[in-house]
Amino acid sequence: MPINSTRVEKLRKKKIDGLALKKLIDAGLTWLRTNKENVNSLNVFPVPDGDTGTNMTLTLQSAWNEIKDLGTHNLGEMAAAVSKGALMGARGNSGVISSQILRGFSRGVHDKAVLDVETLVKAFAEARDTAYKGVGRPVEGTILTVIKEIAIATEAALGSVKDAVEMLEVAVKAADEAVKNTPELLPVLKQAGVVDAGGKGLFFILEGMLRHVYGESLETPTMAVQALSAMNLQGALEEVEEGQDYEVVVDFVPTGELDLGLFYGRLEEMGTSIQVGEGEGMYRMHIHVPTENRYVPIDYVMGIGTVTKVAIENLLAQMDDIQKSAQIKFAAVEPGQIAVVVVSPGAGLSRIFASLGVAAVVAGGQSMNPSTQDILSSFENLPTDKVIILPNNKNIILAANQAKEVTVKQVEVVPTRTVPQGLTAMLSLIPDGELASVAEKMTKAMTTVKTGEITIATRTVEIDGVSVKDGQVIALLDGKLALAAESVEQTVMDLLEKAEADQHELITLFYGEGLSHSEANRIADLIRRKYSSLEIEVQEGGQPHYQFIISIE
Repeated sequence: MPINSTRVEKLRKKKIDGLALKKLIDAGLTWLRTNKENVNSLNVFPVPDGDTGTNMTLTLQSAWNEIKDLGTHNLGEMAAAVSKGALMGARGNSGVISSQILRGFSRGVHDKAVLDVETLVKAFAEARDTAYKGVGRPVEGTILTVIKEIAIATEAALGSVKDAVEMLEVAVKAADEAVKNTPELLPVLKQAGVVDAGGKGLFFILEGMLRHVYGESLETPTMAVQALSAMNLQGALEEVEEGQDYEVVVDFVPTGELDLGLFYGRLEEMGTSIQVGEGEGMYRMHIHVPTENRYVPIDYVMGIGTVTKVAIENLLAQMDDIQKSAQIKFAAVEPGQIAVVVVSPGAGLSRIFASLGVAAVVAGGQSMNPSTQDILSSFENLPTDKVIILPNNKNIILAANQAKEVTVKQVEVVPTRTVPQGLTAMLSLIPDGELASVAEKMTKAMTTVKTGEITIATRTVEIDGVSVKDGQVIALLDGKLALAAESVEQTVMDLLEKAEADQHELITLFYGEGLSHSEANRIADLIRRKYSSLEIEVQEGGQPHYQFIISIE
């Protein structure tokens, strides 16, 4: 990247204090947000719920919110505030590990007024150590490896590097090389043809800081086109900014080759929450804009291609509808009783959980992981100090455990990785029981159910011997890619056969927001004909992206 040498030399001589760190955090966040969809696209499985970029962005945004009005020049004080904000805003495994990296960095500079070379090296080492300690079973080829390689490289450069800016250059280079090497350490990445998403996100944060030093743009993404089926427009509602009143979605076919950098640059002048998807030559543009700009993106796109479909929605009205639909009656909890908090990806599933006796629901799941603060807020005001959390998603377990660590209440996390596991665990709830004993029974119960998930593939890939084409219907069985087919009904039937459904008693189909009740019942009837001895139930789930979540008991 071209360097403004005068600017860099000036910054090299300037002390990096708390306010300078604040600018670096802002730059890292901006560059990560700019390349968020790049990170989201690095999904191992070809499923439309890549959310690592979103999780890391929202985690760092929480850190920024904690310091945006902070004016301290003290480096340690600013770093501590960054750590606090990231801790409470951490979402998903990548967000939680990122918060631990920032926590370690804060420990490394806690008694320092300014950042020198030795302190920066120590901070990276503390970041590595804290991140590894925060994960029960560290896996190499992930964001952990990237922060480790950064620590190793900066320690090796100590003595030959003149200042903190030059050491940041060493860190960015090490991060880049470590990310590129992740497929060699984690075979599933190599099979999928991607690098580690969390590691790439960390690289973008550090690169954004360096670009700020160099005076480079932080607004033009390196890549930001995703598969149409992977676009998470529902998740975009989590990032509605003040003054962005309308959501505009335009489908179009470009007249010529689309200049993505120029396209994004023009959209950024109009609004926020920009997403671009592509499939078979057609593009979909999503943006949030103020009222006076609601037709501007449409006029712009009409000038560069043929518009095939336009949708304009009032965001405030959408948010109001969501809040109204979320009004569910939960179980009353008495002081001393056990309150169960669950994470649920759909309104229908939330109602089912409520009927089983949960005290609170946190909206979230695939593509919309709740933060540590979201989970904490769900039970902090409940009239009991005994709480069980059911994450119902492997990417939320770390955030649930982090919420457990920052509360004074007695909390147990039952590590449910799927919705069916959570529902099965709820059947073992004894509100007046002993907390640890009940949590143990729920943990044992969750292993008695198999989980199937049906969705649409977002790219062509072969993983674990399963070949998948972009746009095919695919099935996951207990979190592993199981098969692909050309229709939802065929995929469901093939999945049930692979899961040995005839050896079980009950199959429950939770249909998603994109499927009608009648279509779900039609497929249920096909299952009844083949498995006449089984009990088949159909329930509205309301989850995004996944046509069915299937419980096999």
